[in-house]
Amino acid sequence: MNHFAIIVAGGSGQRMGSTDPKQFLPLGGIPVLMHTIRAFSRSTPGMEIILVLPEAHIHTWNTLCTEHSFSHPHLCVAGGNTRADSVKNGLNAIAAGEGVVAVHDGVRPLVSKEIIRKGFSLASSGHNAVPCTEIADSLRQITPMGSTPLDRSVIRGIQTPQCFPLNVLRKAYQSPSFRNFTDDAQLVESLGFAITLFEGSPENLKITTALDLQLASLLLHSDSESE
Repeated sequence: MNHFAIIVAGGSGQRMGSTDPKQFLPLGGIPVLMHTIRAFSRSTPGMEIILVLPEAHIHTWNTLCTEHSFSHPHLCVAGGNTRADSVKNGLNAIAAGEGVVAVHDGVRPLVSKEIIRKGFSLASSGHNAVPCTEIADSLRQITPMGSTPLDRSVIRGIQTPQCFPLNVLRKAYQSPSFRNFTDDAQLVESLGFAITLFEGSPENLKITTALDLQLASLLLHSDSESE
């Protein structure tokens, strides 16, 4: 079965206090995004990887690939005005009629091969698979009267890669309202498809702040020492 990964990397470095897009910031000596692509490339031989970047960032990315001799195969396409538009552009770059597809945040560089393979395995069986983690903090919901506690035992944090049969995700992105959703699973679910949750990992963190980048660096260093 054909395997595809759409890696969406349209973020900026604003919350990082950086002028460089966060996906291009160095982590362990190479840009964050290279770790992400390498994780997918190594998890499943022959996978087709589609990288979606803002058009203004593509030249910078090509330069970085040359500087770091980065040779993991991938197709780079221009994104759209929203994340949803970017995912749709990535889908449009897939020529195959059948297969399974993962949509992943470019700034989740420490995703494990086990999570990637589990998501694809579930999608290959017809499931719409989404990794999740338990919530460690106590939660409260803001209300007009103040706030009220939530039962964290029935709440999960959602991660990527979110994996789907290719025909399901294509059908979802044919919906006129696809731009109303910031999460692919929510879009798919809105059409009546069930979502299957599976266990993710706290290490599969999304880098949005300088602290996230520091933590990712520590985790990367720890993993390299254990090998």
